[in-house]
Amino acid sequence: MSALQGLRVIELSHAHCAFAGKLLGDMGADVILVEPPGGDAMRGHGPFLDDIPGPERSLSWWHYHTSKRGIVLDLDGEAGRASFRRLIATADILLEAEPRTRLASLGLDYADLKAIRPDLIHVAITPFGREDAKSDLPVTDLTIMAGGGPVWSCGYDDHSLPPIRGGGNQGFHTACHYAVMGLLTAVLHRLLTGGGQFIDVSMHAAQNVTTEGASYGWMVNRSTLQRQTGRHAATRPTGESQMRCADGRYVNTGVPPRFPQEFARLHAWMTRLGMVDDFPEAVFLEMGANWEGHFDLTRIGSYDTISAIFAAGREALMHIAARVPAYDFFVGCQGAGLTVGVIYAPEEAYEDAHFKARGFQVEVAHPELGRSIRYPGAPYVLPASPWAISRRAPLLGEHTAEVLGAL
Repeated sequence: MSALQGLRVIELSHAHCAFAGKLLGDMGADVILVEPPGGDAMRGHGPFLDDIPGPERSLSWWHYHTSKRGIVLDLDGEAGRASFRRLIATADILLEAEPRTRLASLGLDYADLKAIRPDLIHVAITPFGREDAKSDLPVTDLTIMAGGGPVWSCGYDDHSLPPIRGGGNQGFHTACHYAVMGLLTAVLHRLLTGGGQFIDVSMHAAQNVTTEGASYGWMVNRSTLQRQTGRHAATRPTGESQMRCADGRYVNTGVPPRFPQEFARLHAWMTRLGMVDDFPEAVFLEMGANWEGHFDLTRIGSYDTISAIFAAGREALMHIAARVPAYDFFVGCQGAGLTVGVIYAPEEAYEDAHFKARGFQVEVAHPELGRSIRYPGAPYVLPASPWAISRRAPLLGEHTAEVLGAL
């Protein structure tokens, strides 16, 4: 049984909330996607199947709307609004990203709908929250991320280069994750109290609380974190961690050893590679491997021995990376229990053996094409809560008769 089986979600189609609906649908909720006549604008977002544009060929649309049923309703007309009200009477959750006052102007906002379904959970995603007039301004994923703060912490040591936005609609996705966490908490609350509630998600606020230490550093002591290549932003520059390997590819050498067993495995790996004799600091790796008790990293910089051991772990990783191909470095670090990563292009990451073994590639049937299409799979693996794409994204109005006929 899927974790969210039995929950019905009505989603008003919009790019800002699409990922939240997908997360719910792929975990078993019955997500009914409501599009306007003519279809949602996302159907025109590229890339397209075989590079041929069309409302049923958008790969972006396919990705964001798996496991949903799709209907068409004209909410600007009374007949469409009447059908929507009947639909809400059967729903647990309304998920939307409409302009702030649109639903109220239609008589379809939370105050109106809870009279129909008192335990309704209504989730609204807007750029700055329902009460902020700035939410009426147009936004993009770039402006949301830049204004919220994460972009400031992303980029290169060379600050003559501009900051870099994380790819893949992270601004929209972050807001959607907070929406999902909020509504699932509301579901638990409803189980205890029987009451519904309105959840107001600010995309800007969702970004601002995901800036790691940047926002808190400024609020607490007015310190500004600076972006660094391949590592966390910091108030003071930290040691470089990105390395070019023997094959010319780059890796992020990640988190260096912090526990005795990690120093031991790193030293053993260097021994197998025949590099110990060429690395004078190997003695500190042995000291780290034989360290008794808690290895207190807070004393780096004040305790010479701990500082030397920790530095040797980082330098050992850099030493190995410069002498082996990037993928061999990645596999070797994995074997030593150390977190590193090859710098991949997106398509390379998708084809990596680790991703395949994890089950990240999923075949989804497209009967209208007479074939299956490979999709990205689960963003998380929950052994006790099965995840699955139950169906491909709906064709325009594909389930209108089915859904409305059951009301």
